Amino acid sequence: MQDFLRSLPKAELHLHIEGSLEPELMFALAERNGIKLPYASVDEAKAAYQFDDLQGFLNLYFQGMSVLCHEQDFFDLAMDYFKRASTEGVVHIDMHFDPQAHIQRGITLDVIMSGLLRAKQEAERSLDLSVGMIMAFLRDRPAEEALDVLEQAAPYWDQLDAIGLDSAERDHPPAKFVKVFNRAKEIGLARVAHAGEEGPASYILEALDLLDVCRIDHGIRCLESDEVVERLYEQQTVLTVCPLSNVSLKVVDELNGHPLPALLDKGLNITISSDDPAYFGGGLLANHLACEKAFGWDEDAFIALNRNAITEAFVPKSRREDLLARLDVLAS
Repeated sequence: MQDFLRSLPKAELHLHIEGSLEPELMFALAERNGIKLPYASVDEAKAAYQFDDLQGFLNLYFQGMSVLCHEQDFFDLAMDYFKRASTEGVVHIDMHFDPQAHIQRGITLDVIMSGLLRAKQEAERSLDLSVGMIMAFLRDRPAEEALDVLEQAAPYWDQLDAIGLDSAERDHPPAKFVKVFNRAKEIGLARVAHAGEEGPASYILEALDLLDVCRIDHGIRCLESDEVVERLYEQQTVLTVCPLSNVSLKVVDELNGHPLPALLDKGLNITISSDDPAYFGGGLLANHLACEKAFGWDEDAFIALNRNAITEAFVPKSRREDLLARLDVLAS
């Protein structure tokens, strides 16, 4: 099964590129940029990757990205993950990135976009990998700031696939960001949002009704509301579930008790992603292997999950058809 899952063409819809920053690269970039980290070694940094909740993770996440200063840093960050993911059979990644977290450190949007777009182009040229671009906004910062960054990004609108909403969910409802998401809709960008991870099931309805999203990132707390489950089922809105992330952040106690099987039993449109793989125990392959061990899923189950992901991915039609055809060969 491990060989099958490695060779299976996999698509990841929920990946924060800043969350792919491995300690080894963090130290290399810190040295290159003359930045002093609060860790004496890579091992000490890895030991810090233990969290009690989402906020504990976010504190470390934002601290780690302080080493990203120049275009080459963003290129190296993305390519490091793209290469690693490609060797594990990942064929498509919808990549979230957080421009506000860098702009408030004095890094210009041009530096961020130039590095990430160059990595996307290099990955699509040299690896069997396509990349979607999701400009995510931090829900614990002012909505006016998010709108300003979206307008600053005008030169890059045609190279973005979607906007997203991430960071600390509790007490930051989707309703705060209606103007931002309406503007993205006017521009012609797809819209996705984190909801129902640490926030209540009602945030999922807000994201659907007020932000008009096509995708819910996480969404596992939908099971707390029959109304929300029914809505997700009727619309077949995709949920980008991140199993190892949920365990790491104590959203669930252990993977064996994860609601993934229940979500599938409800007939919901489920995909699997890694979220922030450097911090949460591994990438998309690791999440697949963990689910196989916890739930005993067979090959058909994983083919179906990745068919969902490829069908919903931000990818050109010809690429989607090619990737679905590869899955059909395995399913036949």
